[in-house]
Amino acid sequence: MASDFTVFLGQMMRNPMEVSAIAPSSAAVARKMTEGVENVVGPILEIGPGTGSFTRAMLARGVAPERLILMELNPRFCEELTRKFPGVRVLNQPAQEIEQIGVANLGCVISGVPVLARPQIQREVVGRAFNVMAPDGFFAQITYSPNAPIPPDVQAAMGITARKRGTVWGNLPPARVFEFRRSAH
Repeated sequence: MASDFTVFLGQMMRNPMEVSAIAPSSAAVARKMTEGVENVVGPILEIGPGTGSFTRAMLARGVAPERLILMELNPRFCEELTRKFPGVRVLNQPAQEIEQIGVANLGCVISGVPVLARPQIQREVVGRAFNVMAPDGFFAQITYSPNAPIPPDVQAAMGITARKRGTVWGNLPPARVFEFRRSAH
């Protein structure tokens, strides 16, 4: 049985444009990313789960596998996720198709896709996520930048605000976690 790191490294070498991190996320980042999921009502969507660091953390926090939906582009990662996490729904689809997977009132989205700094993807992924999210839902995002991965002007246009949850210095590279919510009116 291959380790997460072995599978990750193999896929990074075969598909460098698809695997945009340099190592699987650490357990410390997974804990920071999944803070509060145990209190969320409704389905939870994870985009870009890779080898499942965040998935494992959500299950450890007591989230029932049936509540988790994972959207992952890499077929090899999908096979591993399906094998490792029975009962979790694994979709080999891009996050841009979030509105087509038949979910509503998402409690939250946990995003391991570190490429959300691209404005087109911000609207296609984050904007669409909020279209199917419960009013009090949140979008947790990992980034390797010191700033929120969505600039303030785009946040305003999308009707969301960012709050930095924290920095995990022990991750490779150091990771920041931001939480996005709908703006208060």
